[in-house]
Amino acid sequence: MSWSEILSSHMSSGNRLSPTDAVILYRDAPLHAIRRAANVRRIEINGDKEVTYLIDRNINYTNVCTINCQFCSFYRPPGHEETYTQTLDEISQRVSELEQIGGSRILMQGGVNPELKMDYYTNLIKSLRELHPTIDLDCFSPIEIEGIADVTGLSTIEVLNHLKDAGLHGLPGGGAEMLVDEVRNDVSPKKGSPDNWLRVMSEAQSLGLITSATNVFGFGESIADRIEHMRRVRDLQDKSVAEYKNGFTSFIAWPVQLENNTYGKRNRGQNKFELGAGPSEYLRHIAISRLFFDNIDHIQASWPTMGLSVAQMALLGGADDAGSTMMEENVVSASGTEKMEASESELQNAILRAGFLPQRRNSRYDLLNTPEPEIKLADLPAPPPLQF
Repeated sequence: MSWSEILSSHMSSGNRLSPTDAVILYRDAPLHAIRRAANVRRIEINGDKEVTYLIDRNINYTNVCTINCQFCSFYRPPGHEETYTQTLDEISQRVSELEQIGGSRILMQGGVNPELKMDYYTNLIKSLRELHPTIDLDCFSPIEIEGIADVTGLSTIEVLNHLKDAGLHGLPGGGAEMLVDEVRNDVSPKKGSPDNWLRVMSEAQSLGLITSATNVFGFGESIADRIEHMRRVRDLQDKSVAEYKNGFTSFIAWPVQLENNTYGKRNRGQNKFELGAGPSEYLRHIAISRLFFDNIDHIQASWPTMGLSVAQMALLGGADDAGSTMMEENVVSASGTEKMEASESELQNAILRAGFLPQRRNSRYDLLNTPEPEIKLADLPAPPPLQF
């Protein structure tokens, strides 16, 4: 079938896109056609009035890591003079600052630090829960859970149970990158396998923890590889929703940032393959993900890597969420991205100028009281007709 036949059939019937058909759409369909279809699907799932956002803070509790992902500029190996591990008091102070601006979540991640035992993590979570009961604690990506299990001799499900008992709310979706063995082995050979990432997320979902799915692309992988990543996430979502009535809240994708890391330097100038992804390719990826994920409600626009203007375009082509303020983000910004924090008013204004009403949420996508924006949608000039 041609791309037009596939898209017409999918939009008229609502049948699930097969991976083969998704590859054809991704490869052949004009950007305007898939953005228009993704916008229709976004409206069917989430309406056309509001765009959600989250007030949160990123806390990187340690930069010590033994995984050595080649696209990461943040980590430091054990013994390096620039390593750090934060204390409870340091982390609690950061959470207090988030509370002062009405935040609802911390996203806490670090490296795989072989010096940290189970007590560090459980005591930290328990103390933060007691000190900051209104703040959701979404902490420790699947690769960190694997690292804790290796250090402690526990299984990953045992680690998750200990953390949940201490007060953990959810797991960040970090560390997925590309859930394709060949790609993953090239860019992060020491990182756990795609099967392991999916298994830990399945275990977290079985315990009722909140999870999201992420995707970093632009490593020179094929379109089929990108769709394979989505397929594996979609398959797990089917399973977890059926078995646990719990699954990924959202799908968040962004292009790899290559300015200051080993992977970018290794391949720069070799013309080995095209690295990274520009705005049009990113918007294509977002649109396809909206059409492909019939079982994940929310698609997030990644303003930190693409900028607010491109994120606004993503909101008109499949995405329904503007992400978070990302107070104190360190990992992606270490790779060369200039601005990795936005005020609430900046996010609200970007949402309004895209033609939507801004709505605060928490990490479960429950809607929260939203402060009045500085500008009014009615005061803005009418936007030009959408061009897809």
